[in-house]
Amino acid sequence: MTDKLAFYARKPARAMMAGLLAFALPVAVVAPADTAMAANDDAQLDKAVTALRAISTMKADFTQTDRSGQVVRGELTLKRPGKIRFEYEDAVNMLIVSNGKVFTLVDYDVRQVERWPISKSPLGALLDPERDVRQYGTVQPTGDSNVISVQVRDPKKPEFGTITLIFVRDSSAPGGYKLASWVALDSQNKRTTVRLDNQRYGVSVKDSAFTYKDPRPSSRRPK
Repeated sequence: MTDKLAFYARKPARAMMAGLLAFALPVAVVAPADTAMAANDDAQLDKAVTALRAISTMKADFTQTDRSGQVVRGELTLKRPGKIRFEYEDAVNMLIVSNGKVFTLVDYDVRQVERWPISKSPLGALLDPERDVRQYGTVQPTGDSNVISVQVRDPKKPEFGTITLIFVRDSSAPGGYKLASWVALDSQNKRTTVRLDNQRYGVSVKDSAFTYKDPRPSSRRPK
């Protein structure tokens, strides 16, 4: 029974990794109806990019929910440029970390390490907003002037994934908007939602936070 519980506890973390890094379904990009709407979308996109670029470091509590409703929690640490860490709650003995070049999933229970290039992940929008959000972002209607929704995908490479970033107006956040949540969609139309709370900006974060202890026996590690 303990082994089964541990297995199911790990599933949401793997679902998140799939949602963030695996292939995603193409999503249609709808052209703006008129020049005024296009100008407004450009302004909203600029606000989103400004909000992301204004974050030097950030820590936040996260809640991750997969399509089946399974929920896991943890702490997110972000340091620009390019570094991010998802530290899961104790029941999930896994770690997701980016050193600025690759994402690494570390499963300590089975002593496995898997890596994906940042360039093939929709999370690149968080780590390189100038490139990903400005070039590949499309503003989505929200019906609320205080909320900005930006869907990010490369139309020439839809297999690299889709992520929708949600920003909420907050005068205490860098750039005037806080990143509140995001939604990732994988190739099987499975949705993973991550919500952030208790965002702390400008905190001291050492680069060592984006390293990990390799659980594999030394004989199995790449040279």
